[in-house]
Amino acid sequence: MATQTEVSFRRWQIGKVRVTKILESESTFDIPTMFPKASAGEVQKLDWLKPHFVTDDWQGKLSIHALVVETPDLTIVVDTCIGNDRDRLAYASNSNLQTAFMEDFAAAGFDRHKVDVVLCTHLHFDHVGWNTMLEDGKWVPTFPNARYLFNKAEFEHWRDTQDDATEDMFLNVQKVVFNDSIVPVLDAGLVDLVNEDHRVCGEVWFEPTPGHSPGHVCVRIRSEGQDAFITGDMVHHPFQFANAEWSMASVDYDSEAATATRARVYGEVADQPVLVIGTHFSGTTSGRVRRDGGSYRFYAE
Repeated sequence: MATQTEVSFRRWQIGKVRVTKILESESTFDIPTMFPKASAGEVQKLDWLKPHFVTDDWQGKLSIHALVVETPDLTIVVDTCIGNDRDRLAYASNSNLQTAFMEDFAAAGFDRHKVDVVLCTHLHFDHVGWNTMLEDGKWVPTFPNARYLFNKAEFEHWRDTQDDATEDMFLNVQKVVFNDSIVPVLDAGLVDLVNEDHRVCGEVWFEPTPGHSPGHVCVRIRSEGQDAFITGDMVHHPFQFANAEWSMASVDYDSEAATATRARVYGEVADQPVLVIGTHFSGTTSGRVRRDGGSYRFYAE
């Protein structure tokens, strides 16, 4: 069961665990441009994408939000969006943001000083931004009493490629990201490097989902016989359930592995009582995966 507020959050209950979506921003995009294998004609056959996930003229809708997971013992923030005040080089729409994210975080009933854990499905710029905040000209941890959990393989990849020469704008942005969103929490002694199948607590654990990034993980939740699956960027948009090969190849670390991961996970969650919560899904954000002939369909709820 989910509820929607008048501001920027939405809630789900999974047994004794409550999940809250805190919205940072929403935007639209041209699907074939961002997903070259997905033709407009094929996507427009998926009438179930409306109204939550595409516009009337079939532009994709994209949400950037964090998910706060409250267990009986822990308050966990999953992925921390883009963040304010950041130079993101040529990505003008993502640079020097001034959003109400932290105000909405508080309006949803959360105190940043009482967050126990911050975990990132991966370390791309739109999943780590609010790890830190600008204070008196210095980047400091936004959640100063939390442990920040990063998959060790993911962290080491970005750490070890900081000095690599590249003309790729995305990779150059990632170098800036590492310094303003990762290094400050590392220097503060708040980082725990964990394995790809790390269990955060009895109800929450990582599931390895490689491909989009070197150490990408999804987040599983189970409580009182109820299950949920937070996607990270294993899947960016619900239309990808129709075809696992429709990949955002330009930013995938290993596009073939990302496709294989999607195909595997779709088969595991389809027709099962698993609530899928999309890290970039707009509108309802959540739903169930069902088999649809030789493919899959996402039923929003």
